[in-house]
Amino acid sequence: MPDPADLTALRDVIEGPLREIADRFSRFLADGWPHQALVIFTRECTGRPRKVTGARDITDKVTIAELEALKASVPPGHQLTTTAALGGTTRTVWAVQDPIGTLLVLVPRSSRTRFPHPAPLAEVFGIVATSIRQQVTQASPDYLAESRAASSERARTIAEMAAAHETALVTILTTLRSSRLDDQRARLAATDSASAALVALRSAQKTDLAQSEEPVHTAFGRLRREIRQMLRHHDAQLDFVAPPKSGRPIPGEIAHAARAMTRTAVLTFTGQPELTRLRVAWSSDSTALHVDVRDQGPGSLDSTGLRLQLDGRAKTLGATVRIDALPDWGSHVAISVPFDPAAGGRPDETLPSTLNRRELEVLRLVAQGQRNKAIADTLGITESTVKFHVTGLLKKLGVASRGEATALALSAGITSL
Repeated sequence: MPDPADLTALRDVIEGPLREIADRFSRFLADGWPHQALVIFTRECTGRPRKVTGARDITDKVTIAELEALKASVPPGHQLTTTAALGGTTRTVWAVQDPIGTLLVLVPRSSRTRFPHPAPLAEVFGIVATSIRQQVTQASPDYLAESRAASSERARTIAEMAAAHETALVTILTTLRSSRLDDQRARLAATDSASAALVALRSAQKTDLAQSEEPVHTAFGRLRREIRQMLRHHDAQLDFVAPPKSGRPIPGEIAHAARAMTRTAVLTFTGQPELTRLRVAWSSDSTALHVDVRDQGPGSLDSTGLRLQLDGRAKTLGATVRIDALPDWGSHVAISVPFDPAAGGRPDETLPSTLNRRELEVLRLVAQGQRNKAIADTLGITESTVKFHVTGLLKKLGVASRGEATALALSAGITSL
């Protein structure tokens, strides 16, 4: 069993790119908890709520509906051995749900194997789940752009599949209800089966879309709870103006980013002396979410520092940020985040989306002519790790040499740090 005190090994799990955390965590657990598949299910990652690794005949078939059902059977903060539908088949699984709601599922190599050391696993997974939430909250521009693209594509695919299947099932129902069919019992049984399938399909569609979108008033309610918790010991009066419930649902990554930007602004406001009142408002129209934070303070807001903190997310999402601070009049921050990506795209869209953040960093330095040792010194990693990343990015780019990779990097415009 991996020693939970082995902080070096655990640090390697939580330190790398978020999209590969399932692979790293699976390797960490392999000796103590032998398994053939691992799934992490988290609502925080709207683009990829399922993080899977292991046997493809299981992981490729795991659905969100299955994970939602399994999650409902595991109380938060508990772990258990159970049988559940996973990948289209009933299996024995080891399941852990951390107190905040992130779910870990392991499919043991043998269904007869007892759940070894469930309490230490829950403690280790708690650290990993916390790291996932922190990485999403502090998401890099690259992660936000990737998450946004994944959410949009997922929502489009779900809608198309649901429409096609719904049409098919309605056709079946219409046929089976026809008076020309004389086998009444068969017709009733088939009608009941098709009706149940139609209900299940519509429910799955809503569940899956809920991972990609969030009602605007629900997103704001969560923000309000977070800010009240953050400022529970601050004396300033807090006023919240919620958006109407009828507002357009927000793409999941927009909701996460807007909450993060609002929290950042609020914390900067509280850095002012003599802050007595703070107003936080969200509103939306058909094209964008609008964040408005203002105070009745001294007007000494650190505008430069706040803009630096907001710029990364703002540029990635095409958001506009306006900051006003007038001595003795107060401060005001207005942020508008568009729901839909702007036409055009990022400079590095010509590169495969599978390149992770570290590989992009290595590629930039390779394109600047740096050798492996210099890259290792710049990034603070070992030379062997650089070689590993270079091999990986060459494979993903489909090229055979550093020169070809440099040409792609130049054409994508990502050579500057």
